[in-house]
Amino acid sequence: MGDLLLARHGETEWSRSGRHTGRTDLPLTAAGEDQATSLTPLLAGRRLALVLTSPLLRARRTAELAGLPDAVTDPDLREWDYGAYEGVTTAEIQRTRPGWDLWTDGVPPGPELPGESPQQVGERADRVLSRVTGALEEGDVLLVAHGHLLRVLTARRLGLPPREGRLFRLETGTLCRLSLEHGRPVIAEWNTRP
Repeated sequence: MGDLLLARHGETEWSRSGRHTGRTDLPLTAAGEDQATSLTPLLAGRRLALVLTSPLLRARRTAELAGLPDAVTDPDLREWDYGAYEGVTTAEIQRTRPGWDLWTDGVPPGPELPGESPQQVGERADRVLSRVTGALEEGDVLLVAHGHLLRVLTARRLGLPPREGRLFRLETGTLCRLSLEHGRPVIAEWNTRP
């Protein structure tokens, strides 16, 4: 049984400033491109049975720079739809909604973006996990995607509700490894950089 590898895309202008970046399709910064390239040695020697990436540019470019130009896009790996909070920082949101928490409160719909609840993001994560099950029998599976989505996916892989993704801080341009111990999913590595 292979490991489930998670790579968060490299830095963007909005990830650097803490702005919620869901569907806005931003490029990587120069530092983000360096982060993506630095993933290459962490993946060397692994037998990758499947590589999936979010359809958004920042994830696809990260996969390409990490030496994985043939990654298959999966729409379920796109980032959380932040609705009215797209492009807004948590501090800015909390000025008008003190105590707001993405993981428990979700987001209101925006003019063009409907927004998603933690449960809806969890449903997408569950679909991805279901799709990769067979490939994990053949080797490692790598998912190149986004911070909040991968945190929810980690929670679901560990048998936790989507809101418990809040427990797993995930840095840009890092690799994580979910493995098995005595047949149970576990975190084997987190926020790894070379």
